[in-house]
Amino acid sequence: MIRWLFNRNPNAQPLGLGGVVKRAFVFFILAILLYQLWIFLHICWWIKFNPSTSAFMEDRLAVIQESKPDAELKYRWVDYAQISNHLKRAVIASEDAKFKDHEGFDWEGIENAFEKNLKKGKIVAGGSTISQQLAKNLFLSSKRTPWRKAEEAVITVMLEAMLSKQRILEIYLNVIEWGDGIFGAEAAARHYYKTSAGKLSSAQAAKLAAMIPNPRFYDQHRSTKYLNRRTATIQSRMRFAELPKD
Repeated sequence: MIRWLFNRNPNAQPLGLGGVVKRAFVFFILAILLYQLWIFLHICWWIKFNPSTSAFMEDRLAVIQESKPDAELKYRWVDYAQISNHLKRAVIASEDAKFKDHEGFDWEGIENAFEKNLKKGKIVAGGSTISQQLAKNLFLSSKRTPWRKAEEAVITVMLEAMLSKQRILEIYLNVIEWGDGIFGAEAAARHYYKTSAGKLSSAQAAKLAAMIPNPRFYDQHRSTKYLNRRTATIQSRMRFAELPKD
């Protein structure tokens, strides 16, 4: 295969259009497979070791540094045990109530989101699980394209196959955006409440969870009617949220 791709025999006949297309197609397939392998190896590494950054964090830092070249993200990793159970329950209640039981995709949630978007005539609900959101945050751009959604699905399958639910939730809570340049539970807890992620109260955790869909907006508008109403709803649901045990 490699010799065929890079054959430079001077006596060989020039490739016709069909040959060029065929070779280009093989290069394309190989590039996709190598990219999937690169992602898979990263996920294998994260079974034991923590990610130091994510694709979304790098994108946001680049945008921020366009106006502030010396800017840095507020980010600090904390282990699962150092994150308040209130926040874990709040995020599950808000983002993915079936997190403990599904295998990466909440098909009922996806169907409900599709129907809601169809009714409104625009995208108002996503239906993405915590695993899908983590796949997007770790590896993909923020652009909505069919390719990105397909790749998100592939990465989600890898995450669910290689990592425990507890590890998925741990990484998710450490890398998601919680404000302008604010990433992860520890930075969010200190930014909004001057405390650690492990000491967040039920009400504080519910409000942080309510901010997740639009964190930069809520960083600047922390007491809107909708945010307060959503916070109360999440807090009332938290007692039903099941935490993963492994």
